[in-house]
Amino acid sequence: MALKNSIRLFQQAAQVMVGGVNSPVRSFQSVGGNPLVIQSANGSRFFDVDHNSYTDYCLSWGSLILGHANKEVLSAIKKTLAGGTSFGTTTPPEIEIAQFIVRHVPSIEMVRFVNSGTEATMSAIRLARGFTKKNKVVKFDGCYHGHFDDLLTKAGSGVANLKESSSLGITKSHIENTISLPFNVNDTSAITKIFTQYHDDIACCIIEPVAGNMGVIPAKKEFLKILRDLTRRNNIILIFDEVMSGFRSSLGCVQSEINIIPDMTCLGKIIGGGFPVGAYGGRKDIMSCLAPLGGVYQAGTFSGNPIVMSAGLVTLKNLDRPFYQRLNNLSENFADTINRFFVEYQIPASLSHYKSMMSLRFNAQTMLDYTDALQASSSKKYAKLFQMLLQNGIYWPPADLEAFFISGTHTPKDLGKLSIQLKNFFKKFNNEDT
Repeated sequence: MALKNSIRLFQQAAQVMVGGVNSPVRSFQSVGGNPLVIQSANGSRFFDVDHNSYTDYCLSWGSLILGHANKEVLSAIKKTLAGGTSFGTTTPPEIEIAQFIVRHVPSIEMVRFVNSGTEATMSAIRLARGFTKKNKVVKFDGCYHGHFDDLLTKAGSGVANLKESSSLGITKSHIENTISLPFNVNDTSAITKIFTQYHDDIACCIIEPVAGNMGVIPAKKEFLKILRDLTRRNNIILIFDEVMSGFRSSLGCVQSEINIIPDMTCLGKIIGGGFPVGAYGGRKDIMSCLAPLGGVYQAGTFSGNPIVMSAGLVTLKNLDRPFYQRLNNLSENFADTINRFFVEYQIPASLSHYKSMMSLRFNAQTMLDYTDALQASSSKKYAKLFQMLLQNGIYWPPADLEAFFISGTHTPKDLGKLSIQLKNFFKKFNNEDT
């Protein structure tokens, strides 16, 4: 597979962009080899500047549930674009998509659009602090909520003792009010103690109902029920980060599927139809504390941009029950096929998944938390698998703790090819013990 042009252009990129990228994982540092420079895409496939074709399971990190270059989305973009690009005012598309979200997501009575998932979580936490007049934030080990200073505490922190950041440049004052707790534990006595001890200080608790950055790990329903009870009892705002999981498996998002309704929800990815987007919403009494109605300030020049809102609205309108039924069934069947193969050949691996969100783990045990995720991680093995898939025209996320995704444009033939390549790799891996 020739990558002459990708290599040449990436060398140019490295001279003017930090690491040649605008998001670290794109650099291929975790998997080695030469990062791709992508030229175009359509459906389930994209094409690099050397005209190589790949079946894409990254899908702009889960954003493109309808696949690349969907005709209806492109048509809506072109129609909106003909009238202008940005006005800095309220526009019809943002009203309509807000109505759609409020109608379908149980926890959201009012919504505010922003430009990224990070901006959504950051703003939601500020609003929760303003509403409750309290300072502390509870998060969970291994859950990623963007590069917001207050949430970049190291995972594996135990029970609220670690006060060390996951990044340079973040002062202790930013994380001294952040408590990171174990995710998905069976014994919740320590968590209950923290909520009871600090209830006068904890403003909010934020969690991914389906974690996607330590592999795909759905939170146990019983665990989320306990959080819902604890937060409600102690006047703490419960925030679901559904930036990744929102609208991926149903119109009501994960919260409607498990029937546990938070006070606020953060969204992103799919609601932008392939454009930069974020949103946070919740109960009216909470959202009414946001300016211009209340004293919590948040603003954005491009928030609610009509091009983004048009693309997102058309995307959401395509996500009906038959669409989800086909996508979820296709995904479940694929996962079952791969996991049965692992069991049959006694291969120490598993495909962790929640509907069309998936991740490969180098351990046969079910993952429950961040410790399990790290123990089931193997950067060396994943790098070898990634490069083998790439050579066979399959693109996976270039880091082994990231999720991969299936879109509405992936076919049984696409997944059949992926299945064959995975089986070939693991038969060789299992036999050679490499």
